[in-house]
Formats: sequence, C-alpha cells, structure tokens
Amino acid sequence: MTHSATSPCFPVTVETAIFTLFQRDLKVCLFPCNQPPFEGSWMLPSVMPAETESLDDAAQRCIFSIIGAGSDSESDPFFQQLYSFGAPDRDPRGRTISIAYFALVAKDRLPEHILDGTNAPLAWHSAYRPPPLAFDHSEILSYALTRLRYKIEYSAVAFQLMPEEFTLRELQDAYMIILNDQKLDKANFRKKIREANIVEPSNRFRETGGRPASLFRFRKDAKLEIKTRRFFP
Repeated sequence: MTHSATSPCFPVTVETAIFTLFQRDLKVCLFPCNQPPFEGSWMLPSVMPAETESLDDAAQRCIFSIIGAGSDSESDPFFQQLYSFGAPDRDPRGRTISIAYFALVAKDRLPEHILDGTNAPLAWHSAYRPPPLAFDHSEILSYALTRLRYKIEYSAVAFQLMPEEFTLRELQDAYMIILNDQKLDKANFRKKIREANIVEPSNRFRETGGRPASLFRFRKDAKLEIKTRRFFP
C-alpha cells in the first residue's frame, strides 16, 4: 500500500502511569497541566520519542527523568507497554497518538524530594481517587489499573512495589491495596505464596511490639511470570 505526500502525520507521545505504594494506598505520579482548556487539571508524565528512540526507550527516559536512573539494571523499575490511544478528539489542540505504559517503583527506590514533591511540580495522588485529569488520561489511568490488577493475578510483579525485605503481612497488605480487596484470606494467601516458591526468608526479623515478624525477600532466581497456575485469587 502506498501513501501520497499529503497523507496526514500526527504527533506521537508516550504517557506513563508510574505507580508506587505508600500511606496504605496505591499512588500515581501526576503533573499539573497548564495547557488550555485543561488548566487546573493534572496529567500523567509524557514525552515525545526522539527520531532515533524506540517507544520503550522513550518510556524509560520518562521514568528516569522523574525517579533518577539506578546504579545497575537490576534496580531499574518494571515497566510495560499497555495500549495505544488515538481518538480524534483526545487532544482539542489537534490530533495526537499516545502510546501508554505503566511502571512499578518501590517507595524505597524514590528519592525523598521526589516522594514529597519538594522543588518539583509533580505530586503523588491516589490512583483510585485522582484529581481531575486532562485529555483522556483518566481513561489511560483506569486501563493501567485494570491491567495491573490482571497482571498480579498471574504474576509476581507486585514485588516490584515492595522494599528489599518485607513481612508476609506487608506483602498481603500490598496485594489487598492493589486489588482493592480487603478480604484476602491470610492462610490461603500464604499458602499460594509458598506454593509459588517466589520468596525466601532473609533470616532477619522486624520488631512489632509483640512477637518479632520474620522478614522475607523475593527470590532472585524466581520468575516474574507465574504461568503454571492462576496466582490470585
């Protein structure tokens, strides 16, 4: 199929929903939007891919511009392409195509000034109760949440939101927050974690005021994808 010289060309952007867990909530990184007619609204982090840059590289650049690059590849956050959004009226200023991603970043990975927004326009808002969002970013965020929940039912990517060491209670709390389900059965949850063979004891403990809680860590040789069974529920 050939295209004439008058074939339309549209700007392409990469939008990334960056999630983290703190204050017992799933947070998403947002920036204030100063572009009419959305002044006063918020938006997901966005970049335009460079001419020689892949979409994944653009998404990674977007993430690193906010949280900073890690010292090695193992510290890089998990991210994944979600979907393309290209409704003709998604941007009232003109037609644009957006490739959406989501990323998972542990709170401990975030510098303090990024976490509290000091000297930066960004802010971390509840992914479930976000402020008004510009363009179609509410649709993108909703889709990212759906995909995240779907993914943690079949994989262990939720560990990307956890600190290096954690208690099983903290891990269960994380799943309940992400799934927005406060009724995960403790015994069944721990049974499935044990069967998946994806955590190991760190031989360290956390004082809780009562019996010290054992600390665990994600096994380095465990696969993120759990394809042999449905993980949760």
